[in-house]
Amino acid sequence: MTNTPATSAPEKLLPGWLLLLGALTAIGSLSIDMYLPSFPTIAQQFGVGSNLVQLTLASFLVGLAVGQMFYGPLSDRFGRKPPLYVGMTLYVLGSLACMLSHDVTALIVFRFLQGLGGCAGMVIARAVIRDRLGTTGAARAFSLMMLVMGLAPILAPLIGGAVLKLWGWRVIFGGLTGFGLFCLIAIHYTMQETLDRHKAEPLHLGRTIKQYGRLLLDRQFVAYSLVGGLIQGGMFAYITGSSFVLIELHGIKPENFGFVFGTNAIGLIAASQINARLVGKFTLDTILGRALWIPAMLSLLVALLVACGVNNLPILLIGFFGFLASYGFISPNASAIALSQQGKQAGTASALMGTLQFGIGITSGVAMSLWHDGTALPLMVVMATCGLAGLLLHHFVARPEHRRLLRLTMQA
Repeated sequence: MTNTPATSAPEKLLPGWLLLLGALTAIGSLSIDMYLPSFPTIAQQFGVGSNLVQLTLASFLVGLAVGQMFYGPLSDRFGRKPPLYVGMTLYVLGSLACMLSHDVTALIVFRFLQGLGGCAGMVIARAVIRDRLGTTGAARAFSLMMLVMGLAPILAPLIGGAVLKLWGWRVIFGGLTGFGLFCLIAIHYTMQETLDRHKAEPLHLGRTIKQYGRLLLDRQFVAYSLVGGLIQGGMFAYITGSSFVLIELHGIKPENFGFVFGTNAIGLIAASQINARLVGKFTLDTILGRALWIPAMLSLLVALLVACGVNNLPILLIGFFGFLASYGFISPNASAIALSQQGKQAGTASALMGTLQFGIGITSGVAMSLWHDGTALPLMVVMATCGLAGLLLHHFVARPEHRRLLRLTMQA
């Protein structure tokens, strides 16, 4: 296939190629959200504490973070499709192994394998968008893609809760196996290659390490990647701790857990579509800067209330909704700005961005597993920390550097 030249925006509202990329990116969310209602059941069946079951989520996130470091450079050298074949095959095998796991240790190991494969779709999807679109178009595409990605947090917990009630948690992983096979077939028959093979550089370990080193020294890239990653870290803290807080602490039934989760996902989708309309009317950095105040202030307020003994479910739900909905404004714009100067190494840059962001997600997930005091305080403190750190990093580091580069560009 020939390389598709970059344009400024998707050619129609939601083209087929963007639907497929959305499905590939949603693999991570789907693989997490679908089995969340099963945490108490898995803990009971394996005879372990809920904190050990939460480690199955942490190991999946480790796989997502580690794998991206390999798929990015490989996609810059061999094209976007070949690494996807490898990753999705590994994901299918990992999902099948999770279904057959006999104890929590095996489930932790195979969840890592599942994440190691599933991350291929996530990192390469961002690279394909960067191949095809300019900075503003990429921000709009990331927002539109959340229409597909956002279905996972809405449908996955509902489906997972229903499947858990009817057939048990193992069938959930059977469904993920089938979804992986479907994506693998769709990649082969419908996806076009977007990397110009003639411009690809030979793959050498030394060159790859130098590329990552240069990216780590790129202040704009790192700052905006971390801004998005910190809010994502707060989101992963919610994903890790919400089943305990909502199901065990506040008595929500596992089969109804998905309705709460889905409501937050609807907020994320709505915000991302508003963002798609705002892009072009306001600068990406302006939208991002204003949106960052929402998770920072809201999560801080709820954390203070919980610390003071106010353990009210509606207050928690409002805090969760505001934090997650704001991600629909933050993620597309932070990602687009971070990748805006990385056209020749989009795959490697996308990989490092994903690793940095999921590294924060891993940290917040492990913090939730280790700090377990029987209240909602650990969850809200982690979310508030991530929200405040993201706001401060953008205000004092990311925005000044972005403006400096814009001035240099205009002078040139």
